[in-house]
Amino acid sequence: QVQLVESGGGLVQAGGSLRLSCAASGRSLSTYDMGWFRQRPGKEREFVAVISASGDRTYVKGRFTISRDNAKNTVFLQMNNLKPEDTAVYYCAAGRQDPYTIDLPRRGGEYDYWGQGTQVTVPS
Repeated sequence: QVQLVESGGGLVQAGGSLRLSCAASGRSLSTYDMGWFRQRPGKEREFVAVISASGDRTYVKGRFTISRDNAKNTVFLQMNNLKPEDTAVYYCAAGRQDPYTIDLPRRGGEYDYWGQGTQVTVPS
């Protein structure tokens, strides 16, 4: 079992930056691809970014940066030039690495564990 806890959210003015963290406990993340998703008000959850278990591959939808530190069992989402449309609850998720594909998971159903989310608010 993996427990994920996000932190780093808050209220930031447009154009500002935030760095979200996702700390894991219960098991090493070194064999898990890690993703970030968000749910904007009144919208469905959407994919934001993913990083491979080893950290050598990433896929990001938009202008954010994803990184990880397996020694600290933590994944990060660096968000720069934030806009009001980035207002959302941000979730991290862990999915067991699939050795039979080089594709990184982008659908929620491909992930096994989820954090509780952290709120990011960018006022207009």
